Amino acid sequence: MRLHRTQRTALPRLLGSLLLVTAAGISSAGAVPGAAAASIGPATAAAPRPLGQIVPAPAEVKAGGSPYVISAGTKIRVGHDSREARKIGDYLAGVLRPSTGYALPVTGSGGSDGIRLRLGSHDSKLGAEGYTLKSGRGSVTITARGPAGLFHGVQTLRQLLPADVEKRSRQAGPWRVAGGTVTDAPRYAYRGAMLDVSRHFFSVTEVKRYIDQLALYKMNKFHLHLSDDQGWRIAIDSWPRLATYGGQTEVGGGAGGYYTKSDYREIIRYAASRYLEVVPEIDLPGHTNAALASYAELNCNGVAPPLYTGTNVGFSSLCVPKAITYDFVNDVVRELAALTPGKYIHIGGDEAHSTSHDDYVAFMNKAQAVVGKYGKTVVGWHQLTGATPVAGAVAQYWGYDETGAAERKQVADAAKNGTKLVLSPADRVYLDMKYNKDTALGLAWAGYVEVQRSYDWNPGTYLEGAPGNSILGVEAPIWSETLTNSDEIEQMAFPRLPGVAELGWSPASTHDWDAYKVRLAAQGPRFSALGIDYYRSAQVPWPADVR
Repeated sequence: MRLHRTQRTALPRLLGSLLLVTAAGISSAGAVPGAAAASIGPATAAAPRPLGQIVPAPAEVKAGGSPYVISAGTKIRVGHDSREARKIGDYLAGVLRPSTGYALPVTGSGGSDGIRLRLGSHDSKLGAEGYTLKSGRGSVTITARGPAGLFHGVQTLRQLLPADVEKRSRQAGPWRVAGGTVTDAPRYAYRGAMLDVSRHFFSVTEVKRYIDQLALYKMNKFHLHLSDDQGWRIAIDSWPRLATYGGQTEVGGGAGGYYTKSDYREIIRYAASRYLEVVPEIDLPGHTNAALASYAELNCNGVAPPLYTGTNVGFSSLCVPKAITYDFVNDVVRELAALTPGKYIHIGGDEAHSTSHDDYVAFMNKAQAVVGKYGKTVVGWHQLTGATPVAGAVAQYWGYDETGAAERKQVADAAKNGTKLVLSPADRVYLDMKYNKDTALGLAWAGYVEVQRSYDWNPGTYLEGAPGNSILGVEAPIWSETLTNSDEIEQMAFPRLPGVAELGWSPASTHDWDAYKVRLAAQGPRFSALGIDYYRSAQVPWPADVR
């Protein structure tokens, strides 16, 4: 999963064939590789952005008709009896008001004009997260079956507006949305990103910033790695020293930190407002030095080790035979489950090199039972498949393309027996891997991972032998051995994160590097407007003015 590691189910296309490289609007931009990015530059900034030129690629686009223009008279119209639609309308107004300078009142009154947000679509193909967006001279209307779909449609609307819409001061405009219809829904139900807050601690404000970035690209799961050798980051009332002692340091010996229960609830609330479900992880039985240092009785010899600020892995283990170990697991899971409204609790299970195989199997079986006892679904790193995954368990695969055949088969066999899979191949989507030898931040134990490599793989066929319906989706972890603040997170996450989001959202038939890299290039000015100091990969034809 980190330092020293050695190691289709496609959504049917909606309402007909994809029109992503046609009059739908990608046209020459989507079809022309390399230097064609000049067409995205300032000379065409006033033209509406083509409907298909967004990330993730939409399932279906039908371009045509007049654009809609947001003006001083525009209203955001929501259903008069829909609290969720009003919340999303308020969110959209908060995005648009600073840059446009317009009042953009959010109203429950009916009308055929303005930006209209509608819940209650009867189109079953949209599912819980799909939407339609229709734009024309008098209005732009986003319709969805559920609130998450409406919110995702709003993210599409953001991307169809000029990048300056993301700025927090008044900009010139114009604010035009190309005419036509987008019909869209995700390929996979699980589209996530993980943030390691254990090796370096990140504040609630920094976490919220990352959540906002995930939401822009329609991700819906936020995995928080809350414990490891270097720090314990969540307050547990029944074991208070876990946070107050085990959370006081980090890699390199910094001050560390932890989330109070109030902090954690605020993260949960904020993520929910962006339609992301938080997946908390307590890594067990290895990666536990912070816990072992906090409570001597969790060690087999009864002696607490010192706190750890290095980056080695695999040296720590809970004492599997001791009864108190399971009191500890029960208490931690009980309190975390009570705080977490989402369905998942991640119990780690990787790199338990200091735990014998028999002890590992015994421990993971008991730990899974505890998670089930508190009504949650178990998630573990794919080493969980070397034990006995419970019914409904999810294994998160982090192996390489070249991971040994026996290990890959073990995971595929578990999938055949009902274990669901989230794919996070380390040499594809670990966002802390260096882009190349000159990258200052990050690590390279899984190799260098440039933007094309991160994007250019198919989750539906990646793990040979795993049934297509076993793939829940994808997740992009970012480990923090070398990352200490939001700027450093963003240098490693962007521009790779949007590509992982597209692998999880868009139909497999849209995945084409030559088309994608031009759509990604068009995101460059948006990254800049959002204050994201992203990596300017030479593989992407960025507009000249953002180099």
